[in-house]
Amino acid sequence: KRQRFVDKNGRCNVQHGNLGGETSRYLSDLFTTLVDLKWRWNLFIFILTYTVAWLFMASMWWVIAYMRGDLNKAHDDSYTPCVANVYNFPSAFLFFIETEATIGYGYRYITDKCPEGIILFLFQSILGSIVDAFLIGCMFIKMSQPKKRAETLMFSEHAAISMRDGKLTLMFRVGNLRNSHMVSAQIRCKLLKSRQTPEGEFLPLDQLELDVGFSTGADQLFLVSPLTICHVIDAKSPFYDLSQRSMQTEQFEIVVILEGIVETTGMTCQARTSYTEDEVLWGHRFFPVISLEEGFFKVDYSQFHATFEVPTPPYSVKEQEEMLLMSSPLIAPAVSNSKERNNSVECLDGLDEVGTKLPSKLQKITGREDFPKKLLRMSSTTSEKAYSMGDLPMKLQRISSVPGNSEEKLVSKTTKMMSDPMSQSVADLPPKLQKLSGGGRMEGNLPPKLRKMNSDRFT
Repeated sequence: KRQRFVDKNGRCNVQHGNLGGETSRYLSDLFTTLVDLKWRWNLFIFILTYTVAWLFMASMWWVIAYMRGDLNKAHDDSYTPCVANVYNFPSAFLFFIETEATIGYGYRYITDKCPEGIILFLFQSILGSIVDAFLIGCMFIKMSQPKKRAETLMFSEHAAISMRDGKLTLMFRVGNLRNSHMVSAQIRCKLLKSRQTPEGEFLPLDQLELDVGFSTGADQLFLVSPLTICHVIDAKSPFYDLSQRSMQTEQFEIVVILEGIVETTGMTCQARTSYTEDEVLWGHRFFPVISLEEGFFKVDYSQFHATFEVPTPPYSVKEQEEMLLMSSPLIAPAVSNSKERNNSVECLDGLDEVGTKLPSKLQKITGREDFPKKLLRMSSTTSEKAYSMGDLPMKLQRISSVPGNSEEKLVSKTTKMMSDPMSQSVADLPPKLQKLSGGGRMEGNLPPKLRKMNSDRFT
């Protein structure tokens, strides 16, 4: 049998052992410890505590009567005892019960001749209030816990994987059997799967988050009728490489947690379930359960867990993307123009070397240190576009080859600028620039307009 981390009813199969000295922490939070106990232990502690407290207090009243000698003089009318008509242990026990429960039959009562009895009466009142508050409060919290509210929250017995809106999707269904709503209902999913890290560490129960609409707000549920919760399997999903074939060897568990506020009590309720790999049906979809009747919508819970098969590709999302990538003709790499790109890069290196030979002051004035790089980006982009026109239909090629086209002009202009000889000497510059450049050093291939601007500025 497949060992589950969380049962279908939401119980976690985890036992804490070898706590050692840490068990004292349970006594420091005694109230929560009593609330967490099972009902049989709660009832046992409740009855045992009251029985021991009543017997103890009845014994104290009997001891007082015994030490004062009231037991031997109980029928003497001239003697005033501590408690009237207490002459043995059963009568002392009845007096304590009448006092504790404020019944007061009037036959047994405390007198003013017994100061120790008055002190014991005060102690009994305080101790009784503490015991009542602790035990009755514990029982009240135990009865009002919203765990039973989770019994009327349903999860589908199986999860399904099929196509929805053109995407491979993991789906399961949740429902609310009561007419009272779950306020601020929110659902979360965890994938439990063992894995080994690159460092060799083995994680037996690694928890991964399954997105069920956190980014879009779809995880906030209006749980009036049964809803189908969806997890889209994409590149960010842990099921990115999950296929119908790999599900036969995979081992994982999907834990579903539904939280919300009970409308009638205002307390937070949590319902849990899980799906193992053999409970996930590939290529299935849930039956619709909502139908429109005369004036209302009817939910048929007999079809709540039912599914039916639908055409679904058996491949994973990763395999589908790889097949689509290989079958697309527009993704073929342009190999033949690699030599052209290398020439462009070499041209860029030559332009950078010439440009860096200019003085820093001239480079700052021109403000065009990145000019050759921009030229190369422009030329390489247009050349790539021109090369890829061979893959386009004839009609698009004719449109692209129309004279006066902006891209063609850009290509011709860029080619002309790059083909200009870079043998311009510094002698063409003003004397001031010649002095800065060191005489006969070569200048970069600056446009004529820029050279004229620099000449006018330094002349």
